[in-house]
Amino acid sequence: MSEFHRNPSNYGYDELVEDCLQVIRKYPFVEGYVIGHTVLGRPILALKCGNGERRVHMNGGCHANEWMTSALLMRYVEDWASACNGDDWLSGESASRLYKEVTLWAVPMLNPDGVELAVRGIRPDHPFYSQLLQWNNGSEQFDQWKANARGVDLNDQFPAHWDEECRRRGRFGPGPRDYPGPYPLSEPEALALANMTNSLEFDTVIALHTQGEEIYWNYRNYEPEQSEKLANRLGRASGYKPVKLSGSDAGYKDWFIQRYRRPGFTVEAGLGANPLPAEQFDSIYRALQPLLTEGMRLHR
Repeated sequence: MSEFHRNPSNYGYDELVEDCLQVIRKYPFVEGYVIGHTVLGRPILALKCGNGERRVHMNGGCHANEWMTSALLMRYVEDWASACNGDDWLSGESASRLYKEVTLWAVPMLNPDGVELAVRGIRPDHPFYSQLLQWNNGSEQFDQWKANARGVDLNDQFPAHWDEECRRRGRFGPGPRDYPGPYPLSEPEALALANMTNSLEFDTVIALHTQGEEIYWNYRNYEPEQSEKLANRLGRASGYKPVKLSGSDAGYKDWFIQRYRRPGFTVEAGLGANPLPAEQFDSIYRALQPLLTEGMRLHR
């Protein structure tokens, strides 16, 4: 595996692609897919591991300045694949048993265009150079950028009370964050994830964000009765706090819960200010690995 285990700083799209290729080469039972393309034409990659009836989805890199979630999810997929390959254990769970029970579909970096801006900044040859500078208030510093290349916040893009989220945000044009776009699923990244979800009809989803060490598990009472109990299990596994959230709409987890009435979770990993420093990667992962493993066995 690449060096991101020890030094995940500047973990951009090229690093993600290389890590995906390495995992697929090293563990032939892990399959790679392209679920769509970004505004700038970058393939959005998904990894599939496991052959069980339960379909679990995890994603990271939705918000550009939360790029650490991409490295964290890649680390988890690799660790699980390694444990399966060696008939080993992962967070106290038999990896091969999980492999037989669950099929994991992971999208480690939903927003590659935005992550590249946050990690590497902007250059004059960027196709949207002048627009992005304008949307970023004239600054060439993009480390706080959350949106995609069109200045749309992908986690405000889903058709779950989207109009109310627009009114709450009060953002009516592209910018670094909080602009829900001109209409739901206007952005190819959000549409790709929605299409994938509708095609595979996951049993459970976990969307990784930073930061706060919290687990959001509800949405406007659309969630199934057991969701709070399941969130408490995730909390016990990680030390994170399950939170009943209100005043937020149009997120991926919100839409999944509303559409499918199945358990969905947003996990805010780590503590601090985004982007979290790379030095926190190992300590964050120590809490996250058992949480994600518990997320794959919530059906038991």
